Amino acid sequence: MNFDYQYGNQYYNYYYPLGIQSTKYHILAPEQSQNVQPGMEYLMKPRPIFDNPNYKGSGKLQNKVAIITGGDSGLGRAAAVAFTKEGAKVVIPYYNEHKDAQETKDYIENMGGECLLLSGDITDNKFCRKIVQKTLERFGKIDILVNNAGVQYQQDKLESISDEQFDWTMKVNVYGMFYLTKAVLPYLKSGASIINLSSVTTFYGDPQLIDYVTTKGAIVGFTRALARNLALKNIRVNAIAPGFFWTPLQPACWIKEKIPSLGSDAAMARGAMPYELAPTFVFLASDESSYMTGQVIHNNGGQIMG
Repeated sequence: MNFDYQYGNQYYNYYYPLGIQSTKYHILAPEQSQNVQPGMEYLMKPRPIFDNPNYKGSGKLQNKVAIITGGDSGLGRAAAVAFTKEGAKVVIPYYNEHKDAQETKDYIENMGGECLLLSGDITDNKFCRKIVQKTLERFGKIDILVNNAGVQYQQDKLESISDEQFDWTMKVNVYGMFYLTKAVLPYLKSGASIINLSSVTTFYGDPQLIDYVTTKGAIVGFTRALARNLALKNIRVNAIAPGFFWTPLQPACWIKEKIPSLGSDAAMARGAMPYELAPTFVFLASDESSYMTGQVIHNNGGQIMG
């Protein structure tokens, strides 16, 4: 699949030679970086494609209520839009990306959907309880929880990871998931779905993301254990381990020179846009996956197989 991106009045189609056989892979973006975490989507060039206009909803999530952490941008935004197309109402807790969050809300409401924005820090247990409270006040129930929010920092060696960075990465990626899931759980009924975001990096062990990989491995364990714990209540718990998707997390993490090569080591020799993951979120959230729990779905273009 080829993507053309417009900068001003010019179009660029990026290809880059890789390796001695001159294998070509598609570059989703040129060099760029951001100095904030988890990154701002409105600053990215090109902007991520989060909605596939050819995707038509069929009521798979009609009248469901979904909480999607980090749904202001990236993969969370793609999930929120797809859920809306399927008839769900969405609640988006986000950190401080106010412009991105408002863009997402406006987009959803222009589709005829409903979206509640809640700004705060999911490492704060009180905020997680507030998310549940506000969701129940607005919509009266909770059917789906997507633990998507996360941070990642590039460091070349373990010694470069400060105690503060390790602590923050653990708190955002693991504690936030734990706090919110625990707060939501009393209100989930039979047929509910919890979706956690792991990463392809956990399965090949990215040497520059040691603390991030650690948290994403913990998410796999949490998913499997909680799935067994809740199975007889018919509450399903699954995870997605994405490969390289063009989201704000990428320019906020990597040095700018690395950006054009991200995704090149996948079998499909490219990275992906967020809309390509949206149907997986819908599948796991809906009754289409009614006999699936404790699983990790790998959307990574063949970077990891088996």
